[in-house]
Amino acid sequence: MVASIGLASFMATGCKKGSSAASGGANPSSGGDTSGSTSMRKPMEGKGNSAKNGVITIGLVASETGDQKPWGEDSIKGAELALADFNAAGGIKGYKINLDIQDSQSIPAGAGNAAAKLISDGAVGIVGEVSSGNTVEIANRGFKAGVPVVAIGATMTKLTETQNNVFRVCYPDSFQGGVMATFAYQALGLRKVGVLTDNKLPYSQGLSRDFIRTFKKLGGTIVDQEKYEQGASTFSTQLTQLKAANPEAIFCSGYFTEVGPIVAAAHQMGLTVPFLGGDGWDSPKILTSGGKAILGDYFCNHYTNMDNSPVVQQFLKEWMQKYKSAPGTTMGALGYDAMKVTLTALKNCKTMDSVDLRNALANIQDLQCVSGTITLKGNNGTPNKRALVVKIVPMGPLGFQQPVVAYQPDPKTGLPVKVPLGSAAGS
Repeated sequence: MVASIGLASFMATGCKKGSSAASGGANPSSGGDTSGSTSMRKPMEGKGNSAKNGVITIGLVASETGDQKPWGEDSIKGAELALADFNAAGGIKGYKINLDIQDSQSIPAGAGNAAAKLISDGAVGIVGEVSSGNTVEIANRGFKAGVPVVAIGATMTKLTETQNNVFRVCYPDSFQGGVMATFAYQALGLRKVGVLTDNKLPYSQGLSRDFIRTFKKLGGTIVDQEKYEQGASTFSTQLTQLKAANPEAIFCSGYFTEVGPIVAAAHQMGLTVPFLGGDGWDSPKILTSGGKAILGDYFCNHYTNMDNSPVVQQFLKEWMQKYKSAPGTTMGALGYDAMKVTLTALKNCKTMDSVDLRNALANIQDLQCVSGTITLKGNNGTPNKRALVVKIVPMGPLGFQQPVVAYQPDPKTGLPVKVPLGSAAGS
């Protein structure tokens, strides 16, 4: 098989120890974070783990069971594909990578238990999770034990702010909330919006807050705010209140598990305004529960199979050769990217232990990944990445997410700036 974009990139970024981080690698020789950041992130408390008998264990926490299983399945596939590319490019001479996968069961308690098991198993680093609530538990366990964590899709803004063992390959809610507010106000011309928040999810609470702040700053009005809780099955009270407020659209910041039924119920009662949301909508199951009512609505995402960029198309080619169908969610790409970032940093470690890995992760710079170019150096664990707004369309061979517009953070203000769709993924 012709070398994939991932394989070629692994070969290019697997630079010699001590080489410049600008090439996408890391130079941990200083023994600390050389990113130049003024972060107040607290250093890990424990000493972590190290390679044993020539084996480096990397842990992966994913939702193999529970409501978030679609994300977990794609996270695992993406991580395994990245590891295969890494090994094909030569791996780490003298070492074997052992990928230890544990189930979070789609709940925070399960994620914490999974992380504890991985740490006990000797994991040098942990990849995961998607849900912010789950990832907080993993990060806390890793912090106490001294093990770094690379989150796949956890967007809660504060996730990486206080502990220096936490990194991610996705944008934060502070950016995607602003993206959807900017899109609503500027692209759709909306001025009056209602907001519906899952009051049980920290992710949803933060995303709604960030959307509201930016939409108001732009000049828009929030006509009503309603709340529900994850696991609810009826939403008539909230939707009745929203309908009475006469919004031009509704921003619903929860997960696909409730969003589909909410939109379907809204249409049944005559509330047919557009619905907007965040990356928590990302699952084909939203089409099943939302039906025709969800078609034409918009949400923010990190990646779409319909992106025509060479990087994405090469990734898809390799994915479909291995798995026979396209990724069902964006977590396939982010799972790949999180594992690629981890392995790239690991390759540049000298001692193959958790502390060295953390330092290497803190110095990742300009690493080309499927969902964009990732720089962790100087960013307190969160890369400044672009975001896509996608439109929900009927399911096709490449899924249901049609790219509409891309936004990049302004280097000075951090606010969303519209960029060409062609720049939506790594060049």
